[in-house]
Amino acid sequence: QVQPVESGGGSVQAGDSLRLSCTFSGYWDSSRCMGWFRQAPGKEREGVATMYTGGGNPYYGDSVKGRFTISQDNKKGTLYLQMNSLNPEDTAMYFCAASGPWRDCKSGSWSLGATYDYWGQGTQVTVSS
Repeated sequence: QVQPVESGGGSVQAGDSLRLSCTFSGYWDSSRCMGWFRQAPGKEREGVATMYTGGGNPYYGDSVKGRFTISQDNKKGTLYLQMNSLNPEDTAMYFCAASGPWRDCKSGSWSLGATYDYWGQGTQVTVSS
């Protein structure tokens, strides 16, 4: 069972940076689409960034392009989200997600929740102005 566990959230000021981490208890392999989503109160879940652990270019949501970077450490079995130049609109619960095995990330479906089979409990990010 793949169980993502997020960490690294917190309360920061506008312009600050945070790095989120996601570990996958029990399993890590190079054949999954893994990504980050976020959901603010009263808003729909939004795809933030995703990458295929076997390599290739990541995908980013328009609102975070140029500010957020997704990366992985295969040895540690960890997915990261480096968030720079944070603003209050980035305030949300951030979730890590993983697809089933041998499923690549695709431009037309990476931001759809149905692409992913495993979800973490989330970590809160709050940005004040």
